[in-house]
Amino acid sequence: MKRFLHSWVINTLAVLVAVYLLRPRIDYASPLDLFVASLLLGILNAVLRPILMLLTFPIVIVTLGLFRFVINALLLLLVGYLLHSYFWVEGFWAAFWGALIISLVSSILNVLTGAGRLRIRRRRPPDSPDDGEGPVIDV
Repeated sequence: MKRFLHSWVINTLAVLVAVYLLRPRIDYASPLDLFVASLLLGILNAVLRPILMLLTFPIVIVTLGLFRFVINALLLLLVGYLLHSYFWVEGFWAAFWGALIISLVSSILNVLTGAGRLRIRRRRPPDSPDDGEGPVIDV
């Protein structure tokens, strides 16, 4: 739950930065609408984005991954369409630049807060001696 809230706050801050940089092309009606929009964007990124990435995999490969920005823009545009009275995105290019800003800001905030760190530890089998030495993978 803590990880989810941390991710949601970072996503909300990233959307807020995009709104302030691209206003009035991307805007919201109230602060609660911004939280709902970032939550919906997070849900769509978790559910719909992997499916879109799989379906467009050849295009992503040919464009050396740049097509991912188009997918992110389409998801932001979809959020604007679904919440059109509360959070709006004015066209594809506003969504494209907004998605780019959201990606950059959320990446920076994840690095600064340590949320982007991945730690993998290999545990010793229960029957092995505990001599303090052994392989530990820390990424």
